[in-house]
Amino acid sequence: MLCSPRKINSYRRKGHSLIRSNKIKPEQWFISHPEAKAALNAKGYKVKQIKKIHSLKHQVCISYWDEKGNICSSFFSYRIFQRWQQEVEKLIDTCQTLSDWKILNHILKHEFLYYQYFQEMVEAISTALENRLSVLKITSQQAVEDKLSNEQLACSTRSR
Repeated sequence: MLCSPRKINSYRRKGHSLIRSNKIKPEQWFISHPEAKAALNAKGYKVKQIKKIHSLKHQVCISYWDEKGNICSSFFSYRIFQRWQQEVEKLIDTCQTLSDWKILNHILKHEFLYYQYFQEMVEAISTALENRLSVLKITSQQAVEDKLSNEQLACSTRSR
């Protein structure tokens, strides 16, 4: 089930999406016909066979035969593909510092506000963000404790 974007004011601030900020480059993906068929079926389209896939920077154009034999063609967001979720989760896992995490979290808040995502995908990405935040907090806390213990050790060796 798709999560509909929230109502927004007519003024739209210039936020950055994951594609615009060059965090994800889906136009370089090779989307297979079975992958496209699965994504369209999940979105509610009755696809018999994929005819053609043309990747663009911000969306993908897919031509397909429906169950009645009609040829249909439309533009779709890369966000309907399972690979999108996998790429976002990889991005989250590569955050090395809290500041990197904060930047990515800000971009993802913008994404969830302005673009349609499957609810399951939103929940999975949000869980991955929370898990990474807790790991980064523990890591930074351990780094501070290690630094303090090294300073105490250095002070005790100087006083001798």
